Amino acid sequence: MNRQAQAAVLFLVGAAVLHAGLTDLYLRYVKAGLRPLLLAAGVVLIMAAVATVWYERRGRGEAGDGHGHVHREPRVAWLLVLPLLALILVSPPALGSYSAMHAGTALQAPLAYPSLPATDPLPLGVVDYAGRAAYDRGRTLAHRRVEVTGFVALAEDGTPYLVRMALNCCAADAQPVKIGLTGHIPPVLQPDTWLQVTGTYTAKQTKDPVNDGRIPFLDVTAAKPVPTPHDPYDESWNN
Repeated sequence: MNRQAQAAVLFLVGAAVLHAGLTDLYLRYVKAGLRPLLLAAGVVLIMAAVATVWYERRGRGEAGDGHGHVHREPRVAWLLVLPLLALILVSPPALGSYSAMHAGTALQAPLAYPSLPATDPLPLGVVDYAGRAAYDRGRTLAHRRVEVTGFVALAEDGTPYLVRMALNCCAADAQPVKIGLTGHIPPVLQPDTWLQVTGTYTAKQTKDPVNDGRIPFLDVTAAKPVPTPHDPYDESWNN
């Protein structure tokens, strides 16, 4: 791979990174807060490609006849093409029920329980509801109807969970937070189906069989399928 080929690869990788950052594609790889860094990385790669071409042409011009000896890089440099092909050809789906049921819940005790608006039903994230239900004994949820959205996962015994994968940085470190469902559950549930569930707090809890973490339950009064959300990951657990 000569310098011009390297520049072409750098330019294409930078363009692909910019494309991902300017569309929703980047949400398949990293958390939303990293978008500015991703865009900056794309710009830097494109600038590096342009600088490589400029210095290469300048070096040839200084050689006199423009036919100086060309220094080729090791063939292993062609591995730079792999991330480009991955970005162009592969759009990975968000992690789903299989990953969720093979990993322990990432639920942690919240540092605080902010006051909640008087909305009815009250929209809450999976992490927010689970933290309040598991560690605050539902005190801030008492006598409230809540509305929670997540995807369905089924335990080996058939227990349905509503799940959201929580991100720390990127999809590679995503971990599930799970809510058990009880009450008026739809008779047929397909794993990875996204549901908007309305219900009330229940003191029922169980232990995650993978890591013994707490899994609170939600007493369901209504449930309906919804499209996959714009951002399928939940980033609130470490904010």
